[in-house]
Amino acid sequence: MKLHYMGKYDLNPDNLPHGEHKEGCVKFKEAEDSKKLAFWANIAAFAIMLVLAVPTCLRLEDRIFDHFLAIYLGIIVSMLVLFPHEILHAICFKEDVYLYTNWRQGMLFVIGPEDMSKGRFVFMSMLPNLVFGFLPYILGMIFASPFLLALGTLTVGMGAGDYYNVFNALTQMPKGARTYLYKFNSYWYMP
Repeated sequence: MKLHYMGKYDLNPDNLPHGEHKEGCVKFKEAEDSKKLAFWANIAAFAIMLVLAVPTCLRLEDRIFDHFLAIYLGIIVSMLVLFPHEILHAICFKEDVYLYTNWRQGMLFVIGPEDMSKGRFVFMSMLPNLVFGFLPYILGMIFASPFLLALGTLTVGMGAGDYYNVFNALTQMPKGARTYLYKFNSYWYMP
């Protein structure tokens, strides 16, 4: 993997690196309107966080306000792992991968033009959410750690866009298919 930091994304998908379309490729059935997709991803993220907050509150019982600082630090760290989150996506690529930011639009993402198996695509999509979200949440539940529970709750929710990609791959790609990114869309094909 060779990571290229590309700086600020100019909101023009035509400027993103991409390869050529593969013969017989099929575009994933994805939301066409990026603003609508972002809206629903934010709703899903909030819903996930709300669902995880209930067991968090039950686990911490009446001690939530006693651990305000630990919870607050968990919230801050959840924001600080945004960049490492993208690095974990990037290490799943074998070839060139490009990192873009647009902080004003709340965007931070990696893209790579190589193709990959469904399994590797799912792993690439889920790895940061497992490391920074589910693992801290589970450990937080085991040890009743307010810091880990806050970190896990928020980070699991922030993975809503990744879960959407995983859902699309699992429900649309036939066995043996390969996938690749082309601009902001995913495609699959049979080799």
